[in-house]
Amino acid sequence: MRDTIINRCTAKGLRMTDQRRTIARVLEDCDDHPDVEELYARATAVDPRISIATVYRTVKLFEETGIIEKHEFGDGRARYEDAERDHHDHLIDMNSGEVIEFVDPDIEALQDRIAEKLGYRLIGHRLELYGVPLKSGK
Repeated sequence: MRDTIINRCTAKGLRMTDQRRTIARVLEDCDDHPDVEELYARATAVDPRISIATVYRTVKLFEETGIIEKHEFGDGRARYEDAERDHHDHLIDMNSGEVIEFVDPDIEALQDRIAEKLGYRLIGHRLELYGVPLKSGK
């Protein structure tokens, strides 16, 4: 089982205020990719004293220390997720903005083969696919 965001922050020597702990818990509970405004809404539902500036500063700190990852899915909003989530790729619906997480063993194997063919051992990757829904009933 992975470490919690709070434990990783503490291990990296970050000072964990009550507000940072609340934001960390909100991030841990996410199963989507919220932007700062959505994180702010969720955090203030727990602690109304948290300011949007605190959320921005905390997100920046967590990103700089590798606790969370920033994603930009082409909609002009930076979105975030826990950096230690299980590996997955993303398919972004360009009509709705929905972000669909998926894992495909064939894609993973193909990426490894490509890297090896080019003389590399793959140590990580990020795959984002952008699409529109196929029309049903053609």
